[in-house]
Amino acid sequence: MLHIGNHVSSAGGYLAMGKEIVSLGGSSFAFFTRNPRGGRAKDIDPADIAAFLAYREEHGITHLVAHAPYTMNACAAKDSLRTFAREMMADDLVRLEHTPHSLYNFHPGSHVGQGAEKGIELITEQLNAVLKEDGTTVVLLETMAGKGSEVGRTFEELRAILGGVALSDKMGVCLDTCHVWDAGYDIVHDLDGVLTAFDRILGLSRLKAVHLNDSLNPLGSRKDRHARIGEGEIGFDALVRVINHPALKDLPFILETPNDHDGYAREIAMLQEAYRE
Repeated sequence: MLHIGNHVSSAGGYLAMGKEIVSLGGSSFAFFTRNPRGGRAKDIDPADIAAFLAYREEHGITHLVAHAPYTMNACAAKDSLRTFAREMMADDLVRLEHTPHSLYNFHPGSHVGQGAEKGIELITEQLNAVLKEDGTTVVLLETMAGKGSEVGRTFEELRAILGGVALSDKMGVCLDTCHVWDAGYDIVHDLDGVLTAFDRILGLSRLKAVHLNDSLNPLGSRKDRHARIGEGEIGFDALVRVINHPALKDLPFILETPNDHDGYAREIAMLQEAYRE
């Protein structure tokens, strides 16, 4: 089956998120662990968690892909911002143990003029500070478009981060189709070549999830502006090749397209129809 879904609101709790994704026809979903702009997370409700876990089993919800707030910058220049990022990630990982074996996706960060090498060093420091041997969550570095001073535009930068993490088995990568396209990886005309490069540099075993997005921008623009499936520069046919690629087809695919409820339901349905089991 195609493991597909989208970002759903966490405001109503876990059971509400589960019901929302089922109503959309999906089987996996993403959610922000707290307000996307940061701040205090909502208290965990044990009864809500228990109800969700039962509902998840009943309805075959396969993957939870938690997303860190956008304000988390592990390689900020200011100590206070790095401390904020570290404490937020540590708290998120504790909370995610209520739904064991989840995925936790985050943007590596922006080095804000310190240079990519320094940014990589600081990101690695944060990961080494928060990862625990008994944790069940896999933390995912997201591939980035490369706007501004973002770290993670190239597979080599992601490899450099992973190479410095002591508990490397707790780490993986989330490939965002819009981001890699905007970063210059031609997944339209050379998907096999891009995945071969990923395998050579990072190893396909590291790839744990895909953000499935079209892009408003041409190849290599380094801008990061998502489009609805089939309405951007990547196009429907290329994204169908992504979901059906033998190296990718069993991964969770998360839509982050500019849509409402009906739009997500439509995209999920058309991608399920195009999926070859």
